[in-house]
Amino acid sequence: MPAPNLADFEKRMDGALDALKKEFVGLRTGRASANLLDPIVVEAYGQRMPLNQVGTVSVPESRMLSVQVWDKGMVSAVSKAIREAGLGLNPMADGTLVRIPLPELNQERRKELTKIANKYAEQARVAVRNVRRDGMEALKKAEKDGHISQDEHRKLGEDIQKMTDKRVKTVDDTLAQKDTEIMTV
Repeated sequence: MPAPNLADFEKRMDGALDALKKEFVGLRTGRASANLLDPIVVEAYGQRMPLNQVGTVSVPESRMLSVQVWDKGMVSAVSKAIREAGLGLNPMADGTLVRIPLPELNQERRKELTKIANKYAEQARVAVRNVRRDGMEALKKAEKDGHISQDEHRKLGEDIQKMTDKRVKTVDDTLAQKDTEIMTV
């Protein structure tokens, strides 16, 4: 096995950051966003499907979301999935349209959301560190097998550590930004 490719590890670390950003999009701040419903999965046709595959999500006004469900038989499943998603939303069905008013966030709910954001950020940090661990193990194996020298091992190890530090800082900055967004009344 030749020397590990740092670009692969970088790509995997960036994947963890992308996942964090997707999670954060689903965390509600004070205003409506169609992306708020992205993480919701609906029991449809005997399997679990993302909400955007059973209906069209739109934002008719700043404190309201609506989902135009394509199949009338899916309306109750969509309502149930939204209600059980843990976002504190109470959908109302109206024919094939599901209206979701966004309640004002109280201080307690905001604190709860920042805790969830912190949990997501910690998962991202752990994912980045796992990639670092994999990289370090690959370097150790490459040196042991004689593919790289001890100096190359140390140099590549430092590069992996720098990549890790940079990604963890990005996670922390993204979290601080999201916390500010959530706590802003």
